[in-house]
Amino acid sequence: MKWSSVLCWLIIAMLAACSSTPDPAPTPSKKGAYYLDDGPPKGSVDLATVKDAVPHSEPLSKTGNKPYVVFGKRYVPLKSNTGFKQKGTASWYGKKFHGKRTSSGETYNMYKMTAAHTVLPIPSYAQVTNLKNGRSVIVRVNDRGPFKHNRVMDLSYAAALKLDVVRTGTGKVQIIAINENKPASKMPVAVKAKQQAFIQMGAFSNQNSAYRLQKQLQADSYSNVDIERVEQGGLSIFRVRLGPLQKQDNIDFILGDLHHAGYTDAHIVMGTEK
Repeated sequence: MKWSSVLCWLIIAMLAACSSTPDPAPTPSKKGAYYLDDGPPKGSVDLATVKDAVPHSEPLSKTGNKPYVVFGKRYVPLKSNTGFKQKGTASWYGKKFHGKRTSSGETYNMYKMTAAHTVLPIPSYAQVTNLKNGRSVIVRVNDRGPFKHNRVMDLSYAAALKLDVVRTGTGKVQIIAINENKPASKMPVAVKAKQQAFIQMGAFSNQNSAYRLQKQLQADSYSNVDIERVEQGGLSIFRVRLGPLQKQDNIDFILGDLHHAGYTDAHIVMGTEK
């Protein structure tokens, strides 16, 4: 009877210990592509319909920017993302978290260009570049993490797919913060009209050459691509331009993205500049 009582108490103690233990970390798959309890959606995604996040000023989250502790480590979110750069390993999260609440209070959507970071302001924006293949995307940081394996960022499924790290599960990336956010109290009451700007992609004396470039840009998912005809020295010149754009559209980043995509002749022109 004594031994049976001891055995009974041991079982009760073990059950109590299990009930107070945090959920174990998910088990990686043998191929390393993603965790066994997570993964990509069953259907395919048309990347042409998935656009990069568009940086703009937003009020900072009241709940997502407070110091916090995870696994015994204390994190203090940055108040500004100015000048932030980081290199390291990025991972991604998919259908397991789809529809779940993020640290910003928003719902996680694996088909949007978002990401999780331990200390970048929520929300904020960053350019993420896959250092292996040179692919870049713009993501909106709206969640906290990752907290294991020395990783620097968790990408949404869509962002990871564009960077080509879904198959491998992780990838070496560079993170460059862009378009610093400001608290709502410091945001201007009204945005005044600003001078229009364009990004000129090329100027041709041959109209067909201009049309070919326009179609190529549109195929690469660039919008507002127009052809303008002007007379210079008695000749007709056909200029291919993106725009008009405003400063808040982050013209400098769009220009950098074009140069990275191989459009090295792209440059900014203001108003009706010839």
